[in-house]
Amino acid sequence: MTETLPPRRTEAPPAPVQRKPRNPLLDVVRGVAILGTLATNVWIFASPGGEGALFTTAGETSFASFPDAVEGTVRLLANGKFLSLLTVLFGVGLAIQYASAARRGQPWPGRYRWRALFLFAEGTVHFLLVFAWDVLMGYAVTALLVAWLLTRSQRARDRVMWTAAGVHLALMAVLTAGLAAMGPEAEEVDRSAEREVIDLYAHGGYPEQIGFRLDNVLFLRMEPVLSFALLVFLFLLGVRLFRAGAFGADDTGRRIRNRLLGWGLGLGLPLSVALPLAGSEFFLLDRYVVGPLTALGYLGLVGLLVDRATRAGRAPGPLLRGLTNVGRTALSGYVLQNLLCMLAAYGIGLGLAHRLGGEWWPWWPLALWTVVCAVLMVGSTLWLRRFTAGPFESVQRWALRR
Repeated sequence: MTETLPPRRTEAPPAPVQRKPRNPLLDVVRGVAILGTLATNVWIFASPGGEGALFTTAGETSFASFPDAVEGTVRLLANGKFLSLLTVLFGVGLAIQYASAARRGQPWPGRYRWRALFLFAEGTVHFLLVFAWDVLMGYAVTALLVAWLLTRSQRARDRVMWTAAGVHLALMAVLTAGLAAMGPEAEEVDRSAEREVIDLYAHGGYPEQIGFRLDNVLFLRMEPVLSFALLVFLFLLGVRLFRAGAFGADDTGRRIRNRLLGWGLGLGLPLSVALPLAGSEFFLLDRYVVGPLTALGYLGLVGLLVDRATRAGRAPGPLLRGLTNVGRTALSGYVLQNLLCMLAAYGIGLGLAHRLGGEWWPWWPLALWTVVCAVLMVGSTLWLRRFTAGPFESVQRWALRR
């Protein structure tokens, strides 16, 4: 007697989750932020003492001669501004990740914790092997906190956001008062060991440079610690801007961006001019208080220019395409630009900081920035013709799928 088997139950496959198309403005702004961050970092690479001499030269701005005026203008426009813009965009990215998880019905933070931990690991390797003033480690720690805050109420997030802003402003005021009280003596203390650092980056080997970063890890990692409250504020600000529609192509988005443009540049740029000229003791206020304000103006300005290009109906030109592609490969571009500058400036590579010295200053750092920007724009464009994401982004996706 044959056994009659019940019919096999078949279930229709779940409907695929539609992935939202990329926001072109976000990619452009992200590309601007990456290349703009290099406009600050390139002076660190080009300095005789490299990473170890950051605070001996970073606060000096002079317009006594034409070369000084060129350098001072670039520093003024870049210092802290693009880093703050990049930080806001990390908050925007976090909001996008949260929205994507919600559409898919996935728990939050869920697997995002692993994404943040992987970013911290990437930042640690980047800090040790490439650039001591890495931002990825600080971003990863901040992302873990803000990802949890996204599960709280809007009121709770607002309290954290504005408390973080108040703590940051108070800390910067206290530190600035301390620098003003110490006066020129602080600079003499900073420069006492500068000769050894200059020799290290001009003639030292690669293992010695790694050893220097390890020996001075507390000093070289102090920026994300001192600015942690600012990172929290800017991350949450990015979330709020995204949810308010600041990056949309509609009237709401344009209205928000116009306000950012007016307040950011109208108030931020004059202060950016006044503070460096007032003295190097105001460096912290310029970088960590005025910088974020001006960054919002830059966001509005980029949005205005992209809107005009879009309304004109013209196809994107090479510059806009390059910035878009750098924005799509932002993590890879950030690491690659620092790697290229390290190999160009330090003695382990071409040693341009030692070879050219002050004779070609500030022209060779500006030329280095221009060349690296061109390499990133052309390289990312060619890469994305064959791949859907940058190399580091692809490695991250592969690792997190394991």
